[in-house]
Amino acid sequence: MKALVFAAGLGERMRPLTDATPKPLLVAGGKPLVEWHLEKLAAIGIREVVLNTSWLAAQFPRALGDGSRWGIDLHCIYEGGIPLETGGGMWNALPFLRDGDDAFIAVNGDVWTDYDFSQLPDEPRGDAHLVLVGNPPQHPRGDFALQEDGDVASDGDAKLTFSGIGVYRPSLFDDWRAIIGDAPGADETPPRFKLAPLLRAAMAREAVTGEHHRGKWTDVGTPERLAKLDAALKQT
Repeated sequence: MKALVFAAGLGERMRPLTDATPKPLLVAGGKPLVEWHLEKLAAIGIREVVLNTSWLAAQFPRALGDGSRWGIDLHCIYEGGIPLETGGGMWNALPFLRDGDDAFIAVNGDVWTDYDFSQLPDEPRGDAHLVLVGNPPQHPRGDFALQEDGDVASDGDAKLTFSGIGVYRPSLFDDWRAIIGDAPGADETPPRFKLAPLLRAAMAREAVTGEHHRGKWTDVGTPERLAKLDAALKQT
């Protein structure tokens, strides 16, 4: 099983911290945010990890090397000056992630969690399996609804927030052009588009499962949230 860590964001809400440092390399608890993920992935036996990059891309190989310190092969993919969004970034990384229709893990590089990655399914029942969390103050309406049978739906009561952690099959992208349509960036090379429309289309055919993580999780979207996380980790 392989993994993708999203690291191409511009980090605009984190400025001035991200003026000189890409957000996934900002430090919390004594190590860069992305390093927490690399350690977790290595601990469950992942040996190949792809990092998509854009803003200040050259800093990633300098800071992380080739991944050998964690026992992984780390590949950095440069998307250009404009990030490809989550869908485009994952699609662009598929040549490195694809092994037939075997599933792969994808994680947002700018979140922190105590979620145990070993709980992720090696093979999701459908095209994707999402880890959901309780809605944080900055996102009170949530994203998706987790049903009693474990399926995830676009709408429903008591929506939860997508944590940025999931398992996906390449087949999620089989009809991506028809689903995305003429969205801005979709006709560029490589294409730029969001992942959410593909997930919602898969949910409509009951091909997305999920789970509710009730432990710790932080979307490090502002300097204040980073400082709060850093202080909490230093106390543990």
